[in-house]
Amino acid sequence: MFGVYRAFVLLVFVTQLCNGFYLPGSYMHTYSDGDSIFAKVNSLTSIETELPFSFYSLPYCPPLEGIKKSAENLGELLMGDQIDSSAYRFRMRTNESLYLCTTSPLNEHEVKLLKQRTRELYQVNMILDNLPALRFAKQNGVTIQWTGYPVGYSPPNSNDDYIINHLKFKVLVHEYEGNVMEVIGTGEEGNVMEVIGTGEEGMGVISEADKKKALGYEIVGFEVVPCSVKYDPEKMTKLHMYDSVPSVNCPLELDKAQIIKEHERITFTYEVEFVKSETRWPSRWDAYLKMEGARVHWFSILNSLMVIFFLAGIVFVIFLRTVRRDLTKYEELDKEAQAQMNEELSGWKLVVGDVFREPEMSKLLCIMVGDGVRITGMAVVTIVFAALGFMSPASRGMLLTGMIILYLFLGIAAGYAGVRLWRTVKGTSEGWRSLSWSIACFFPGIAFVILTVLNFLLWSSNSTGAIPISLYFELLALWFCISVPLTLFGGFLGTRAEAIQFPVRTNQIPREIPERKYPSWLLVLGAGTLPFGTLFIELFFIFSSIWLGRFYYVFGFLLIVLLLLVVVCAEVSVVLTYMHLCVEDWRWWWKAFYASGSVALYVFAYSINYLVFDLQSLSGPVSAMLYIGYSLLMAIAIMLATGTIGFLTSFYFVHYLFSSVKID
Repeated sequence: MFGVYRAFVLLVFVTQLCNGFYLPGSYMHTYSDGDSIFAKVNSLTSIETELPFSFYSLPYCPPLEGIKKSAENLGELLMGDQIDSSAYRFRMRTNESLYLCTTSPLNEHEVKLLKQRTRELYQVNMILDNLPALRFAKQNGVTIQWTGYPVGYSPPNSNDDYIINHLKFKVLVHEYEGNVMEVIGTGEEGNVMEVIGTGEEGMGVISEADKKKALGYEIVGFEVVPCSVKYDPEKMTKLHMYDSVPSVNCPLELDKAQIIKEHERITFTYEVEFVKSETRWPSRWDAYLKMEGARVHWFSILNSLMVIFFLAGIVFVIFLRTVRRDLTKYEELDKEAQAQMNEELSGWKLVVGDVFREPEMSKLLCIMVGDGVRITGMAVVTIVFAALGFMSPASRGMLLTGMIILYLFLGIAAGYAGVRLWRTVKGTSEGWRSLSWSIACFFPGIAFVILTVLNFLLWSSNSTGAIPISLYFELLALWFCISVPLTLFGGFLGTRAEAIQFPVRTNQIPREIPERKYPSWLLVLGAGTLPFGTLFIELFFIFSSIWLGRFYYVFGFLLIVLLLLVVVCAEVSVVLTYMHLCVEDWRWWWKAFYASGSVALYVFAYSINYLVFDLQSLSGPVSAMLYIGYSLLMAIAIMLATGTIGFLTSFYFVHYLFSSVKID
């Protein structure tokens, strides 16, 4: 009986541990009345320049104990995030209006910088308990939500600029009582025990006096209303940081706002109000993930999916009937009739002695296929994990960090695929080490060149988006110590794998390819339109997330679109390969790769279209070059991934097709 009791207690322990784990975000913090909580500040950002700058590059109030940088992961550093401590202090459930500091008289450089940041629409990004500050604004009678608040504002028909120096915070809190469960059991000696589960720390056996520790408040919302208020500097300088000041209403008259000009002394104040909310901690990110026009977004995605499924189904059915009819007709003939048919008929059967001839630049093809396997695997695994909730907006930089780690460790797959294809094409493993090194250096080398050029532009602008020299060495160390050895190991496994045997022999003299009325590359480039049809709607939301600072959260739909893209790329490449073989064009290797890989051209063209028509506020050549550089890197990655999918599918299709034909 006591064994059953102990098993029940253990079950309660496990249950409470599961309840205390929340996958999509960070760990929950509870606060008692009066607990001090300090907000943090991220880099200043703007949708006009896309160049992040440090919060303290402007004359804001530093904290009393000095500026402390928060620990940042690899993804945050690469994205240009710089999270610092701030002077904004909150005391749980204590409504107050406080003074921060008064600056020294503004000099010419500070005035110029403040005016420039104001006119370039820079936003201050503040964080409290891992929640970004949320601001609501009305435009044309519609309430729009933004993260962060502006550095300042410039009234229309005026040359003056005004700084935001007073913030009205609203902190939404939810009363947390923990998961309290009492289990009363009687052992052999009549012992009584009580089990308390807090839900945050898991399970513990604690006394009655510790029950109060399970109670507290969790922060579930963080809103800000920015104001510009003109203070008397002589009066305000007599105060100390965190002294109480009267609450103020945001003035509407410009003569009561704080203007930005030389010799002005700016006073910074803030007030905070704590409001009870019914929102629970796991749902606190819902307010940030509300996308305007969500119905239109979902309907457009579903409509696109149905259209692509319909087109792909038609292509697949036609293709199956055509190939099966040819194979059936060919196999029903005897050997003499087959020989006569080979002489009289044209088509894919005539290139049987050339279809597996080594393509031009075969080493480059093996390199690109190897890197394409790695990028495809990285994309699929990352999106699956994101769709399952492992990479939420609460975990800043986790998505990019996860992608880099996956790319490094998938070097095994890249080396294996590239070297095995090399063995298949060449018939020998000779040169596999050189090939493995090339696979390890190809896409990282392209990325390194592009990012270095962009980094020099960011360094010249003193932006926090510039990658530090120390991070460069860390990335090089990760590449050299992890990616290169794993790629070489994958190549070694490729040499040990069984080589793919061609079903037919290759003639010594290549067959002449008949002339065509139009170049075959025109058809190859046009084939990318169908895969692009699965992407272009989702691309708009992805680009808006990257360049307009919006949250992207529909990873479930993105996973569906990715899987659909894989199917369409495979089908398009196979159909085009079959069409080329039917006109006796046996040079199908590269055409199969670019038939699906040409979607990257349309993606890059769409990114230019987005820059011209949707990012009209983007200003300056540096910002445009940053945008084009990152778009080019993304297009190259898409080309390698989609091209690899199309090529591998076409390769196994051609292998199956000619292995099904009886030929001497």
